[in-house]
Amino acid sequence: MANGGDLRSTAAGSSIEQESPVVLPPPPREIPTANIPPARSTAPNTVNLTEENQSLVNSLRYYTALTHQERETFMQSLFNLMTSNEEDGAAQFGEVVSRSDLPRMALLLTSDLDRFLEMARTKNGSKRIQELLGITDDLDTYFFNAITRRFFRFMTDYEASRVGTQGMHVFSQEKKKTMYEHVLRHAIPLACDPSGFAVLKEIIDSLGNPFYRGRLLDIVAQNALYLSYNAHGNYVVQHVLRLNDLRCTHNVAVSLRGRCFGLSFTKFGSFVVQKLLDTEEEAVMVVRELVRCDEESLVRLARSDYGNYVAVKALRVMEERNRIDLFWDLANKLRPYVHLLRGRRIGAILSSLN
Repeated sequence: MANGGDLRSTAAGSSIEQESPVVLPPPPREIPTANIPPARSTAPNTVNLTEENQSLVNSLRYYTALTHQERETFMQSLFNLMTSNEEDGAAQFGEVVSRSDLPRMALLLTSDLDRFLEMARTKNGSKRIQELLGITDDLDTYFFNAITRRFFRFMTDYEASRVGTQGMHVFSQEKKKTMYEHVLRHAIPLACDPSGFAVLKEIIDSLGNPFYRGRLLDIVAQNALYLSYNAHGNYVVQHVLRLNDLRCTHNVAVSLRGRCFGLSFTKFGSFVVQKLLDTEEEAVMVVRELVRCDEESLVRLARSDYGNYVAVKALRVMEERNRIDLFWDLANKLRPYVHLLRGRRIGAILSSLN
């Protein structure tokens, strides 16, 4: 037999199968276990609902079968869930939402508009309502209807307004446009409200629709004179002047043309006039109006509590912008009466001029 096979001759003339040498596996390496992190638990993080919230979930399923008293208890539990300050309040809310029929929950949340508004006025209530917005358009319809039916009251409360502005971000385009129309309709009352003016400023900054933003700026500009005398509205006018929107700035100036002198005597009006002096385009209009005043009126302005700040700023701005003609026109009308302006900054500036 050929030697290349697997059988070899033995002394007895028989053949056996050649055994392959056995290769022993290497001894196992010792793996230190001290540095191996413990296995992560794969068990889901479960939230044990409180007795009240478990009853809430059960009642939500069978709400139509509840008695009047049971419905009142249910609505109070729903209010408590939305506004709870408990440490696990957010987790309880999330668990209830995950187990609930959301359209029915939204319907019941908004069934009493005054209670819904009260809920939205709390920090936790506002935050949890916002979490329910934008999930589905059908769900949003309940919240949209509630907000628009109490729009001004929503938008003049700090926490509740967060719900309204969130809706403007996540609602459908059709719903957004309707809310924008509400903003336009309520723009001036909002601007004059102690809380609403700040909300309106935020809306101006965040409004993503250029058509409606332009209309809103036009409304503010057209009412700039009225707003400039208002304790809160003046801040909205100042805000739009800071936007450096040439069209809006011009429209504000048109509304205030010929009225800057009178505004300068008032606290809030003087703020707006000074802000108008900061603008590149309309500062000249303000100074020309001041220069056209007779000397007695101009001195009276420079001596007034608020007007003296306007006069000082007018001189400074004209000097900084190299409008020497207007600088001297204004200064020369006041210089003969510098003795009446002593003790005020305007008097010191005039006295330093050669």
